Formats: sequence, C-alpha cells, structure tokens
Amino acid sequence: MIDLQGPPLPCNLLRYRKLKVTERKGHSRMGVTGRCGSAKSAPAEVLLSAQLNPPLPPMVHTRSFGQPKLMERTTRRAETSHDASTSETEGAAKAVEPGLLAAERRRRISELLQERGGVTVQSLAQRFATSTVTIRGDLSILERAGVLIRSHGGALLRREDDEQPLAVKKTLHHAEKVRIAKRAVALIQDGETVIIDSGTTTAELAEQIRESSLRSINVITNALNVAMILANAPMVRLIMPGGILRPESNSLSGHIGEAALAELRADRLFLGADAIDPAIGVMTPHLPEAQLNLKMIEIARQVIAVADASKLQRHNISLIAQVEQLDILITDSAAPAEAVEELRRRGVEVLLV
Repeated sequence: MIDLQGPPLPCNLLRYRKLKVTERKGHSRMGVTGRCGSAKSAPAEVLLSAQLNPPLPPMVHTRSFGQPKLMERTTRRAETSHDASTSETEGAAKAVEPGLLAAERRRRISELLQERGGVTVQSLAQRFATSTVTIRGDLSILERAGVLIRSHGGALLRREDDEQPLAVKKTLHHAEKVRIAKRAVALIQDGETVIIDSGTTTAELAEQIRESSLRSINVITNALNVAMILANAPMVRLIMPGGILRPESNSLSGHIGEAALAELRADRLFLGADAIDPAIGVMTPHLPEAQLNLKMIEIARQVIAVADASKLQRHNISLIAQVEQLDILITDSAAPAEAVEELRRRGVEVLLV
C-alpha cells in the first residue's frame, strides 16, 4: 500500500495555484495548490500523482517541423546558384567577342544586323558575354538612333530603302572605313587641293588628315562634319562652297554651291557613295547632292571613290558618276570578287585594304 500521508512535497512540485493538466506530445504535467513543505490543501489523489509523475524539465520550444522545408529551399538555392554560375561560365566560354566597350558592342550589333537582317537578345548576350538586360539597353539605343526595329526577343534591320541617319552610318563597318581612309590620305601630296565629299568614310578621311604629316593642303568640302574636323587643323586651308543644308547627311547642296565650285579647280576628289553598281556607277538617294557631285567631278583631275564593301552591287535613285568617270576605288578586302573584276575590266583601279 502506498502511504498517502508521506512527507511534504518539494517546493518545485507546488508551483500552480490551480489544478491544470497540459498535454504536450503525449506527456502530462500536473500542478497543485499549497505551500512549500505542506500538503494539507492538496487532495490525496493529486499528491499521489505528483509523487509518481514528477514534473518534466523545462522544455525548449523549437519549430522543427519547418526545418525540412527550409533545408530543401536552401538546397534548391545552392543548386540554382551553382547552375547559374555554371551557365555563366559556359556562356563566357562560348562568347565570340567578350569584353567590348559599349560603343564597340553597339557597332558590332549594327554590323551583324547588316549581315543577317535580324538578331536575337539571347544570341547577342552569349556572343558578347553580357546580360540580356545590357543587350536590350543596346537595342533600345540603336532603335532611337534609327538603326533597327525592335521585335519580340530581338531586332530587325530597317528597310534598305529607308535612309539611315549619319550617326547610324558612322557606326557601321568602322574598322574598314579607317583602313580605307588611311589608304586614301597616302595619295595626297603637300600643296594639293582636294575635294572631300560628304559621308562617313570621307569624315574618317578628314580625321586621318588631321593625324597625318602633311604640311599644307587646300580642302574643299560641302560637308559640315568634315569642316568641323578640319577647322582647327594647322595644315589645312578650308573652303566651303555654300548651299542649302540637308541635316540627314550634314551636307550643303543646291545652285549656290554649284556656282561656287565652277570657279574652283582641284587635284583630287574623294567621293563618297551610298551604292556602287559595277555596271552602272556611283549612286545616292538625294538628287541635289548628285548634281553637286557632278560639278565636283568636272573640276577635279582625279576622281577617287571611297566605299566599304557593303556598298558594292547596290542601287539607289540618283546616279552621281558612271563607272568610266572613276579613276580609283578604295574599298576593303570583303568586296565581291566579281564586282572587283568587272570594275577593273572597265578601267577602274581598285585598291583593296
């Protein structure tokens, strides 16, 4: 028999003023009323239960039920991070032209559009080892400049019959234009008078003149951008015939300029071109400029066309000069072999750079 009148319970068993049962994961905890060292106020069955079921030690509450999901999410994040890192590394490894500056990258995008007619954001991001966000920003800038038309997931080249702004043309085939301009400036001798037509290749020629060792030349130009490049060049005496400004090409044309040119003579004409057909000649989309170019041809002893290979075998609305009126064509080595052969057959000296 169990003695219900045993010694008083310890103080730690008499912590509650009311009888309370708490269920926690299958365990029971009981509290009783009374003073430390006294069991007078506690019922016998409570005292017995308290002696046979001592209180559980304090519990530390943890939310272990959430840990598996947390660990799963952490694992997934680690795997995703690893996959992204691996993808980035693989993308960099597949990149054709990584590490380009923004301006260089946009110029190459313009050239790729010329070659392919369209590009995708994903392929450009992989090619240049950069993010799709960066590429979308490049395409937006080029769209505002008039180079392309945005499409879902990429961009398309503007229609060929839409004339592109001068700022856009400047970015296209830039390396080829530099080589062409360097070859052209090598033909100029001190004391000569040269005519420099409007255009982006001829503007690069003006840049090369500034950097050349020439001591003194006369330059006649109808192009505002060419004039601005050469305005402070110490070796250049600059002559502008005047005319009506065409903002799309930064050029002056009209009867005022034609009348002024009639009073001048030049050793060489460096003629820009929007299109060159080996069977027809040099063409432009703007009739007044074509008429001014005819006057330039009349007063020059030598006519030198400067154009990158993309201009060959193309057509436009206004004829500037027939093939027989050209003395030299300076173009890049990507020029179609059949076009080069036909021009040479018709008496044009073709210099490939």
